[in-house]
Amino acid sequence: MVTTALGLTTVRNIGIMAHIDAGKTTVTERILYYTGISHRMGEVHDGAATMDYLPQERKRGITITSAATSCHWSVSGTDHVITIIDTPGHVDFTVEVERCLRVLDGAVAVFDGVAGVEPQSETVWRQADRYGVSRICFVNKMDRAGADFDRCVDMIAERLGAVPLTVQLPLGAEDGFTGVLDLLSRRALIWDGTRNGEEFQVVDVPAEHAETVERRRARLVETVAEHDEEIFELVAAGVEPSQERLHAAIRRLTIASGRSDGPTITPVLCGTALRNKGIQPLLDGIVRYLPSPLDVGAVEGLADDGRTVTREPSDSAPLAALAFKATTVPHLGRLTFVRVYSGRLEPGATVFNPVKGRRERLGAIYRMHADRREEVASAGAGDIVAVQGLKQTATGETLCDEKAPVVLESMEFPAPVIEVAIEPKSRGDQDRLGAAVARLAEEDPSFRVRNDPQTGQTLIGGMGELHLEVLVEQMTQQYKVEVSVGRPRVAYRETIRRAVEKVECTLRRQTGGRGQYAKVQLAIEPITEEGVAYEFVNRVTGGRIPKEYIPSVDAGCQEAMQSGVLAGHEMIGVRVILLDGDHHSVDSSELAFKSAAVQAFYEAVRRADPVLLEPVMAVEVVTPEEDMGEVIGDIAARRGRVRGIGERSGAKVVDALVPLAEMFGYVGDLRSLTSGRAWYTMRFDSYAEAPADA
Repeated sequence: MVTTALGLTTVRNIGIMAHIDAGKTTVTERILYYTGISHRMGEVHDGAATMDYLPQERKRGITITSAATSCHWSVSGTDHVITIIDTPGHVDFTVEVERCLRVLDGAVAVFDGVAGVEPQSETVWRQADRYGVSRICFVNKMDRAGADFDRCVDMIAERLGAVPLTVQLPLGAEDGFTGVLDLLSRRALIWDGTRNGEEFQVVDVPAEHAETVERRRARLVETVAEHDEEIFELVAAGVEPSQERLHAAIRRLTIASGRSDGPTITPVLCGTALRNKGIQPLLDGIVRYLPSPLDVGAVEGLADDGRTVTREPSDSAPLAALAFKATTVPHLGRLTFVRVYSGRLEPGATVFNPVKGRRERLGAIYRMHADRREEVASAGAGDIVAVQGLKQTATGETLCDEKAPVVLESMEFPAPVIEVAIEPKSRGDQDRLGAAVARLAEEDPSFRVRNDPQTGQTLIGGMGELHLEVLVEQMTQQYKVEVSVGRPRVAYRETIRRAVEKVECTLRRQTGGRGQYAKVQLAIEPITEEGVAYEFVNRVTGGRIPKEYIPSVDAGCQEAMQSGVLAGHEMIGVRVILLDGDHHSVDSSELAFKSAAVQAFYEAVRRADPVLLEPVMAVEVVTPEEDMGEVIGDIAARRGRVRGIGERSGAKVVDALVPLAEMFGYVGDLRSLTSGRAWYTMRFDSYAEAPADA
């Protein structure tokens, strides 16, 4: 495999992440062109981007599903392999970003030079923080009117809490943007617009910019010295660090900040992907600053006895790999995307899934190039590949050596905030619908399916209207299922307001033969910690409930959480404490304790002042100042609360929290209010108590 020949030090596994329309797919297309993977530049606006290969992506001009590819780039005479995953920017598909960042070592955060740090920029940045992913920043669209590099750098520091290391400055502005000023080499890189940007000149810094370059370089060295001991000692001794030493120090800081609790230290570069300027230095930055699998080091997991164990990034170590995505490909069937952390995968080999306790036999192994595939003989540590033949393994599950089992940290996916009812149009569609939704749920962890207990309808849930629209299109185009779609409706939740100290339930059933007996005593209380939906605490002592029945009590409570007592919505924010109970040596069983737990849980919830919750969205509206009053008034009429008002490129930015139930149809209303001059973005923020008439 590629990694064996070149060594893991020359491997980079990276993602391209950004807010929608920041230009990340165009950045990726230019990378593929300059590294020789593509022989023409695919354009998003023409529906010809290599990485946006799905019909829905080309129709809408947005990235919907993450696509992987590999390319080569040489720096200082050494060839490097870069595996790139281009992720979606639309908030509805943020789960695609989540599962990719889980398996990547580094990322390029792309920002619009005019808009700066936008809401989804913040979301993906926090996701990268959660998984310890090192980052470099690329300020794109520097040729656009209103582009402001320094303002964007300030926003990276203020909104993201990062420490930006400005290693480049733009040369010229807007239509006059011709290249970049490299602060480390004290040279100017100028593109003349010929040969699709393949060639550029490296010249002395123009005299009128020399003072700025020296001043900003001194500031860069000072910032690096504040965080790197080697550079600090040189500066303290009055020695100016060389370009090579600064490259090495910036690399150390970038890699270390991905795995520390401190601020993210990130190099910042700039350019304009659409005009073919700045991509080659960005590739140099990817190689110079982002980590290899060896830099990331050993991955941690849990052994079957609960101990924490590590797996070194080596082909000779026991196998440890994480499945992070599943998809269905015509003529091939199911492909599972896998990141190999240690050991090797080979076609025909048997691997172990410790989560399900099942063995899986590997089929063909592919290196992916968007929708094209290259079959390979094996895959080793550091590789990201697609594997055929994994029938039982789902997203987030581990594959390992059965003789050295390990479970790697999985991923948590948000619950849907919006639902629609779907009905098959014919009997034939009815038969195919079940298989289609099951396959889609398998591929997309944020897609949920349930039956409405009141109407008997099939409800599908997702992260937004666009997400569900795309899923319905997939049913039609990929699985040939025609469905009628109802109006979108909010996915409510239920929770409790107060604690209940003790509820007891005894289950006694006698059905001629063996009976059923279980006694459960439990308490419940609200969970105040953010993001924790459910917790089970066992306080039974003395064996009054045998330990083999405790998981059944937990399972019963979790099952009951799926349908609340008010309107049958899923419950969140409940801690269950198992206090006591009793059993019978003959009549007790796992089923009896599970049933008793369900009854006790529902009785406790009825006493705990249950309440309905609704999803609340963080809404950002960019509007001309003269329309701001109308926009704020409309937000207030939607039960919204304005958190702040800012300014961006001469327009006003209104930051508000608004219930999702009030946001359906907002795009048309906003256009009417502002004569089409305003636009907005929206992402899930939290759940809050719904009004009594919801």
